[in-house]
Amino acid sequence: MTYKESLDYICQIAPLGSRPGLERVTELLDKLGNPQDRLKCIHVAGTNGKGSCASMAASVLKFCGYKTGLFTSPHLLRYNERFQINGTMIDNDAFAALISEVRPAADSMQDHPTEFELLTAAAFLYFDQQKCDAAVMEVGLGGRLDATNVLKAPEAAVIMNIGLDHTEILGDTVEKIAAEKAGIIKPGCVCIAYDQQESVLDVFRARCAAVGAEFRKADFSQIHSEFDFLEGQSFTYKGNPYALSLSGAHQQKNAAVVIELMQALSDRGWKLDPGNIEHGLYATSWPARFEVVSDEPTFVIDGGHNPQCAETVAAALRTYFPDTRRVLLIGILADKDRTSVEDILAPVADEFICVTPNSPRAFSAQDLAEELKRFGKPTTASDTIKDGVTAAIDAAGSDGMVCCVGSLYMAGEVRSYFIPEKE
Repeated sequence: MTYKESLDYICQIAPLGSRPGLERVTELLDKLGNPQDRLKCIHVAGTNGKGSCASMAASVLKFCGYKTGLFTSPHLLRYNERFQINGTMIDNDAFAALISEVRPAADSMQDHPTEFELLTAAAFLYFDQQKCDAAVMEVGLGGRLDATNVLKAPEAAVIMNIGLDHTEILGDTVEKIAAEKAGIIKPGCVCIAYDQQESVLDVFRARCAAVGAEFRKADFSQIHSEFDFLEGQSFTYKGNPYALSLSGAHQQKNAAVVIELMQALSDRGWKLDPGNIEHGLYATSWPARFEVVSDEPTFVIDGGHNPQCAETVAAALRTYFPDTRRVLLIGILADKDRTSVEDILAPVADEFICVTPNSPRAFSAQDLAEELKRFGKPTTASDTIKDGVTAAIDAAGSDGMVCCVGSLYMAGEVRSYFIPEKE
């Protein structure tokens, strides 16, 4: 298959949607020779922060000398972004060859794998073929029944912040959702948990006790911020200094989890030099997470899409732009908790420009604008994302700023207007 043919094939199976369960991906991987069993994996779950954590972990392991695969989702513009080795995404020819190898196995199955199941199997195969020393695998949805959870025993199971999202699938309380995420904890592995409410941590402790896994957690009381600017930040954790090029105080917490992860891996025999851990954290790049893409006016992109994310974005806007006119370029999926997100973001917005994200689950810009008018602030619906970007920049003027927020399904297109895509 050519690259275009491989994309066409993926688009053909995309309508199968999400179907939780491990039967199909297990059968597919068995047909491919079970490459996942030959990899040392770090498995990362959580409602928020799992992508940032996975990216930090992969960067640190690279700087420590390990050839490291990174599998994440969703992508911003291209499927290639989901498959990275040492920070470089798979090229078009390699992607086409990979899908060409997976397709016959998938098409031979009576119950055809979903898009995510096929891509997950492809990631395991790619990282195994490229002889990666480590593979950082981000969970797609939940944990227990997610396609990535075919791993018999990861080196570490990392579980980030738990919030109310995908409640129709995962449960309507944080404890129920935590139980689904805890499904990635396997016998013999170490679990590293984000520091959060005790009822959630107790779910992880109980799972560890039941399967014979070690439990550790980050201690956020040990984080002390040194400086925090839009261009970067520095902090100490347990008395040791670190710096990040990522913005937002929440990233210090994500980094603390990764530092604990590296300590746990070191205790298991991995060779991880403290200096390389520092370098790896600082070198981490994670697009569309409060990312500044332009200075005239300042234009920030964040993929935040649920109430927890909205709180993080609102806090960052207050911190970095306390006296600046703030225009929010906003688009939200229809199945998200729109009311809560709107209530959280409205106090930090001077004006709303509404757009429709590139997803069949999108809430229309016109309907969103009608909802947002209740806040009594200037609100406009744009016909296209490109029109929305232009309108937001015009509304901000030379003294204001724009923050694109609400969904990763529009963040990639918005980002492409400022940062040309690299082949």
